[in-house]
Amino acid sequence: MEAVPPLFCFGVVADIQYADAEDGYDFLGRRRRYYRHSLNLLRAAVEAWAAEKPPLAFVLQLGDSIDGLNARSGQSERALEQVLAALGRLPVPVHHAWGNHELYNFSRARLVHTGLNSRSCGAAAGPPGRDCQAYHFSPAAQFRVVVLDGYDLSTLGREPGSPHYQESLRLLRKKNSNDNLNDPTGLKEPQFVEFNGGFSQAQLDWFNEVLKFSDENQEKVIVTGHLPIHPDASDWVCFAWNYKDALSVIHAHQCVVCFLAGHLHDGGYCLDSHGIHHLTLEGIIETPPESNAFGTVYVYKDKMILKGRGRVSDRVMHF
Repeated sequence: MEAVPPLFCFGVVADIQYADAEDGYDFLGRRRRYYRHSLNLLRAAVEAWAAEKPPLAFVLQLGDSIDGLNARSGQSERALEQVLAALGRLPVPVHHAWGNHELYNFSRARLVHTGLNSRSCGAAAGPPGRDCQAYHFSPAAQFRVVVLDGYDLSTLGREPGSPHYQESLRLLRKKNSNDNLNDPTGLKEPQFVEFNGGFSQAQLDWFNEVLKFSDENQEKVIVTGHLPIHPDASDWVCFAWNYKDALSVIHAHQCVVCFLAGHLHDGGYCLDSHGIHHLTLEGIIETPPESNAFGTVYVYKDKMILKGRGRVSDRVMHF
């Protein structure tokens, strides 16, 4: 690591998708998923993070902490307890993004009352007037972290009769004419499937104001959320519905240095046309027991250095 100490460092992990179940496969039947062993890999990550010098300031859990299998077996609460207990061994805050698998297990109304509600971690308020889980916090002088809610627009986790559900379903059906709304076959915009989601205009307006504040105060901003927002840091389907709107907000400002996401278990990376790093972290769920998939990010005034473990590669991201 650098001779000069970092301003701060943090841990990052994505797509744990723990379930007390035998190994299975992805929805295409091709990729092995290590449901039960994912908890062991998380515990190993926590042990490594706890030994970091200098100590971490926080950890980002980028969503899909437990798998949708738990909802079918009635084990949602128990599985979440075990994941939160593992992360609870850390002496620092853990900031959670909500992914599609959290919303397969719990309603948004229920998630607010679980340990996955990170807005209670001393964070600044999110968008007004919605049950949106976007928020921001400052881990060090001149730095800000913004956590976006990629399922603010979504049918997942909402009551079918609610205005938010109906609004999201109308948008999804407008873009996706397939019988199965998780099927991207033949779509001009293949991200419009039910396991993805989007950002409401209220959230985007709020996000724009946060970045305006950071511009004015010469802050550098790390943005994070479950869903990637750049197609070059994802595959052809696993990114946010209205990713272009989120990118437009970011590109209108000078302060953003990177966007961290999960969702795509293979991971991804690109440096976009505005010099912003888009890093999609490899998922623990498809990581063999003898490996792992997490990292520690060391933040300096002009760069971030990712020290990856297992499937996550080391990377230097200058800004």
